[in-house]
Amino acid sequence: MSELSRRDLLQSIALSVTLGGLSPAAAQHVHSLAAEEKTSTGVYKAKALNPHEYQTLDKLADLIVPADEKSPGAVASGACEFIDLLASQNPRLLEIYTGGIAWLDQSMKRRYSTDFVSAKPGQQTALLDLVAYRKNESPELGPGILFFDWARRMVVDAYYTSPAGIKAIGYMGNTSVSKFELPQEAIEYAVKRSPV
Repeated sequence: MSELSRRDLLQSIALSVTLGGLSPAAAQHVHSLAAEEKTSTGVYKAKALNPHEYQTLDKLADLIVPADEKSPGAVASGACEFIDLLASQNPRLLEIYTGGIAWLDQSMKRRYSTDFVSAKPGQQTALLDLVAYRKNESPELGPGILFFDWARRMVVDAYYTSPAGIKAIGYMGNTSVSKFELPQEAIEYAVKRSPV
């Protein structure tokens, strides 16, 4: 694929994010482009966000989908690279992230006299607890709520369309199985809800 057609495809995919979402195939394409960016050096170099913004996105992604004993989490699965690569091709998306990260830093400085990344973990989660719910809507929190809604959706989308996220949910793709067994929990749930 030529560089120009890759760029055009990436721009088209980036535009679809602000218009309503990515298809799984488009998300896979973005993941593969981000992986290609890392192969030469082993490290992804941010294309849209400055180092502080990228570090903030990295911390935010880690808080949204943290690593655990079963999966590596959003950061290791490339969620930040995914978002930065899309933002490099979509000025509106870049504006959402640069503005949202600036809002996080300003709000944290008002509350704790530090930026988001430098704040203590409890301070970070306290702020995110406020913006995670639309019921907390106010003139002060409104921009943060909108930004966190975008960030949470994109981090989760990036994670669950990555190889690590696909593996975490046990998706096997369009494959045949010799025997299909319905999970007992699903049967019990259906029986409980049944009017019969």
